[in-house]
Amino acid sequence: MRFIFVIIFTYLIASAAFAQGVDYAALDRRIQIMMEAPDMVGLSVAVIEGEKITFAKGYGETLKDSGETVNADTIFRWASVSKSIAASLIYDLSEEGYLSLDDPASEHAPSLKLPLSETPARVKDIMTHRLGLPRNAYDTRIEDNWTGANVRKSLADLPRQCPPGVCHSYQNAAFDALSEIAEEITGLPYKAVVNERIFEPLKMDTASVTLDGLTRSKNWARPHRKNGTPYKEVLPTYYRIPGAAGVNSSVKDLARWMSAHFDRHGFMSDEQRAAMQKPYVRTPKEKRFIDRYYYALEDPHYGYGWRIYDHAGRKLVGHRGGVAGYRALAFFDPARRAGIAVMWNTAHTKPVGLQLEFLDQLYGLERKDWLQLGEKDKG
Repeated sequence: MRFIFVIIFTYLIASAAFAQGVDYAALDRRIQIMMEAPDMVGLSVAVIEGEKITFAKGYGETLKDSGETVNADTIFRWASVSKSIAASLIYDLSEEGYLSLDDPASEHAPSLKLPLSETPARVKDIMTHRLGLPRNAYDTRIEDNWTGANVRKSLADLPRQCPPGVCHSYQNAAFDALSEIAEEITGLPYKAVVNERIFEPLKMDTASVTLDGLTRSKNWARPHRKNGTPYKEVLPTYYRIPGAAGVNSSVKDLARWMSAHFDRHGFMSDEQRAAMQKPYVRTPKEKRFIDRYYYALEDPHYGYGWRIYDHAGRKLVGHRGGVAGYRALAFFDPARRAGIAVMWNTAHTKPVGLQLEFLDQLYGLERKDWLQLGEKDKG
């Protein structure tokens, strides 16, 4: 009887924690306090629970001291969260028989020239950053206004870190070979393929993959430096590699993209969803970063365009990204069908802690000060 009582008591405690859910008033209060910092300008956040957007709000300004407020429909840049779009698109094309993910990458991306190796790089090695190149290979050339194709043609000059398919080494120009593959297969511009296969079916009406797609909006966030001062213009550099860092949208549309990865949604097949979220390769450099700042996330891996983590025995999927003047993150628990999306228009990393503040509440865990607000939050 005592054993049964313990089980029942434990169940009730767990159920109470589960039922507690997310305290949106507390989340809102903490974001408002964070936004009081002079180096924060604008931010938008959306939360999904049970495949529905349950909280969406904007904070601050689209341009510092302009009086133009951010709301949940303000357009920001996804930066590297864009990689999940490209990977999903290529998987979708593979399901339709246009290619195999085991095909040699060079067969579909002629501009991708890699250091010599006895083992050819496969398409799926692009999707998981397992090309054996040095980390962020030739990002400086992207920033010097090279096209993605020209950067990829020069990669053969680099020293090889490991054979293809073995070690993880994060890439941008090389990853953007996925946009080239999509164009080669369909005969359409990358933006047209993404619109037709992803944005339109999911009703992501604010989403685009071009600089013009950002600036033509009447409600878009301007970029700012880490200290909160504005850039004179949006730098076009990473729009030249749209598969790696080209997507723009409102935070609500980023949340809709997360929800497409939940079961029973119906947008993608069970096989694709499982493959995108499968941990293929460990990411040791990521582990050092999260061990220092966000230690609740454990066992980091990379899937197809997504990072994969373990948190107290739960599988978490997400990505962070940053380009000049913008940061973004998307983070979700596919089993719970819940997640958080955050975008902001400074180079500051403060808001990254929101992912764990959300999870602490979602799981009913002891809350920690991941935003490092200290005594500022008296609530």
